[in-house]
Amino acid sequence: MPISLDWSTEEVIDVIEFLQGIEKAYGEGISREQLLALYRRFKEIVPSKSEEKQLFKKFDEEVGVSCYHTIKKARENELLKVIKMEK
Repeated sequence: MPISLDWSTEEVIDVIEFLQGIEKAYGEGISREQLLALYRRFKEIVPSKSEEKQLFKKFDEEVGVSCYHTIKKARENELLKVIKMEK
């Protein structure tokens, strides 16, 4: 899991929960609202777009998912209750 040594324990836990939410979207699915809430907290910890891209790239390669496409789907599809992605 991509984490920074600069983060507090709470921040590490919150980032891991967000990344687990992404993985969940590729499994049984995750509530759109829950995923967006996890992403908002992630953005509080990682406000930099370039750092976000680096973390997403590293995680995507390790796990075989797409953080970007998962968040994009959640943001653009307001009628969806559950976000479910296909590998």
